[in-house]
Amino acid sequence: MRVRGGGRGAAGFRGWWSARGWCAGVVAVVVGGMPLVVAAHVPAAVRYRVTRTIPVGANPQGVAVDPAARTVYVANAGDGAGDGTVSVIDETTGAVTGTIPVGNQPEGVAVDSAAGTVYVANWGGGTVSVISEATGAVTGTIPVGSGPRGVAADSAARTVYVANQFDGTVSVISEATGAVTRTIRVGNLPWAVAADPAARTVYVANYLDGTMSVIDAATGAVTGTIPVGEGGVAVDSAARTVYVASADFDDEEGGDGTVSVIDAATGAVTRTIPVGSDPDQVAVDPAARTVYVANMDGNTVSVIDGATSTVTATVPVGGWPYGVAVDPGTHTVYVANSASNTVSVISRGM
Repeated sequence: MRVRGGGRGAAGFRGWWSARGWCAGVVAVVVGGMPLVVAAHVPAAVRYRVTRTIPVGANPQGVAVDPAARTVYVANAGDGAGDGTVSVIDETTGAVTGTIPVGNQPEGVAVDSAAGTVYVANWGGGTVSVISEATGAVTGTIPVGSGPRGVAADSAARTVYVANQFDGTVSVISEATGAVTRTIRVGNLPWAVAADPAARTVYVANYLDGTMSVIDAATGAVTGTIPVGEGGVAVDSAARTVYVASADFDDEEGGDGTVSVIDAATGAVTRTIPVGSDPDQVAVDPAARTVYVANMDGNTVSVIDGATSTVTATVPVGGWPYGVAVDPGTHTVYVANSASNTVSVISRGM
């Protein structure tokens, strides 16, 4: 449900999109033709609003946050005619502090904060660009499969996972050597990948199959196939829960999609949550037990309460939002709007 603040007295809340809860407020009561203002308790609580809109490169796709460095990285795919770029954003100021040339049509981006390294999946080039956070320089280019799109980094294992769309595989990269150590066969047109370092498990959403492959990170074996998932996937490791989007791409009018909630221990789908039109990427804020879903056709972000598996707010953003990431320290959300060439910054407040 969306609720917009209004009126002069609520100017501080104008543009905020509300979730559930309670707070003290004021109510105007008319008595004998005269307004009487009295204190009351009114429903309200966590609110979300776009506090910044940051211009980036052409056709931004993936977005990732390094909370330790207070830095955001955005993969700009461009028009496909040449190489793309990565925009570097200072979280504190919202300024773009650098633009790094990478490979052809970069789609996905992931950060290993501990190593100070950024990994960019170049969909059009079949490579992964390795960027040093300290210098902003590309320190390596790793050949992977065909059409690499999703990328995830497991900093504890010093391992990177890349979903190769056209090969139906996942490339496993050693961060120490920069070499592909395994190539794992998964489903048809793998779209997104997420790693759970604590459980040593990797999840891959396969778009054409409408399935999710579950990989044992220690052995590289596919240990299960769950019959949900077409879009983005994210893990709440502490809650042992996986979230995967299913987008209705076949609906020409852009039908509403869903997010499936999966018990990581059993592999069972425990809830299916209706969200906006054509959801794609998903991000989790573990401390806040909150999930964010970018709805491409709807130009919105759905906010899900992880404890209740309900949508508590829907936030309008820019055109064709694709990538979404969250800083778990500040609870700030970053959304890459591919049609607007911007990043929407969503703040969480009361």
